[in-house]
Amino acid sequence: MFERLQVVEDRYDHLNELLSDPDVVSDITKLRDYSKEQSGLQDTVDAYREYKNVLAEHESAKSLYEEPLDDDMKELVKLEISELNGKIEALEAQLTLLLIPKDPNDERNVIMEIRGAVGGDEAALFAGSLFRMYSRFAEMNNWKVEVLDSSPTELGGYKEIICLINGKGAYSKLKYENGAHRVQRVPETESSGRTHTSTATVAVLPETEDVDIEIHEKDIRTDTFASSGPGGQSVNTTMSAVRLFHIPTGITVSCQDEKSQIKNKEKAMKVLRARIYDKFTREAQAEYDEKRKSAVGTGDRSERIRTYHFPQNRVTDHRIGLSIQKLDQIIEGKLDEIIDALIIEEQAVRLESLDTND
Repeated sequence: MFERLQVVEDRYDHLNELLSDPDVVSDITKLRDYSKEQSGLQDTVDAYREYKNVLAEHESAKSLYEEPLDDDMKELVKLEISELNGKIEALEAQLTLLLIPKDPNDERNVIMEIRGAVGGDEAALFAGSLFRMYSRFAEMNNWKVEVLDSSPTELGGYKEIICLINGKGAYSKLKYENGAHRVQRVPETESSGRTHTSTATVAVLPETEDVDIEIHEKDIRTDTFASSGPGGQSVNTTMSAVRLFHIPTGITVSCQDEKSQIKNKEKAMKVLRARIYDKFTREAQAEYDEKRKSAVGTGDRSERIRTYHFPQNRVTDHRIGLSIQKLDQIIEGKLDEIIDALIIEEQAVRLESLDTND
């Protein structure tokens, strides 16, 4: 572990030198990339340097303890050694976690796509419940939610809703929501009081930047059409809705939430860029993805990850076997208990992978 930490510190120091190099300062791309890399190493380097300082203090205290001291001084030095032992243990645990390879997308914003799946109108209503849940969670984290596109139903749910969640570290928490969500509850449309089971799917994509992926205008076919509302009726006589088709990948994105065709195209491009980036990333890292299937939050989007059982006020996350009798709180956006458990589980998996590779 300490060899890896020294490599990290050496790289951090080298980046400091590079960021002072006139050739780098004059190159915006290099300056941004090196600054970002250095920022990513900062916490690890700070903790490692503190750890080395505490080790030096510990050695000094041990040497002092061997000196001829009176009883009171001996007891004070002994107490200091005990406190330093505690700091060393805590810093070693912190450094172990900091050495876990970070997901390069963790600090990005999120494009979230929620779709009603099995269950007709009730699935669409559940999709609406999930969107509300994530909106509340975003609000609690001081993140901003912007709807990019939606297909509402007459009963108030969504066949599909796509949104941008803008906030530091949004992807690091919301990536665990990727998959199929199942609900068991009595629908508003059910007169006999019978519990129904429905599903909705959630796709979580990191928002990309222009430098992440190059999309050529010639590879995109743009169609315009009149936007429609619940039930499919036309709500706009102008051709403001936009559909983008990326010819090389076959990926299609539609957006109709704005009255402006230009704004709809801008929003559609954000989603298209994220989907293409996601596709290329998955293909390029197929071998890595195979290894990380046991890690939480990275499975197939068709995989059922969670059940919301309303009659028993219970939420169960099937990936880690966690059941919580707090559905009423969770559906209001209080997801931290579940997400924290998923983070801990993934850290354990990654730590095990590190140990295996060593």
